[in-house]
Amino acid sequence: MFFQSKIIVVVKNDLQQWQKLNVVAFLMSGVMIDHPELKGEPYVDSVGNEFSQMAKQPVFVYGGSATELDKVSNRALRRGVKTSAYIEQMFSTGHDEENRQVFSEHGPDEGNLVGIGFYCDSKEADKLVKGIKRHS
Repeated sequence: MFFQSKIIVVVKNDLQQWQKLNVVAFLMSGVMIDHPELKGEPYVDSVGNEFSQMAKQPVFVYGGSATELDKVSNRALRRGVKTSAYIEQMFSTGHDEENRQVFSEHGPDEGNLVGIGFYCDSKEADKLVKGIKRHS
């Protein structure tokens, strides 16, 4: 099935594996909260057990350098695409309030972005991640 839109997460390549997974999970929570239309129906197994709803389309995960993440972020800001963002300093916090506090102390030109997630039109999404490779 072809979708007219894309969910994309870009994560910094040189993070530890647990950090990459953590960042992707946090960023996807932001994308899903901002775009409730992405929420699919509950999953039900063969005996009727109900499981949580998930995104109803694929998530494309890309990996990049700090410079590449900054490029994606700047492109999104210029084009008015709302993003979820995760900065390096958030790894040292313990909860949401601390995350928001430390995030508010930093700006987009500091080079500390370790992940960015967004949902938008497919063509626009492709422009935002142009030159960046899918995570492997």
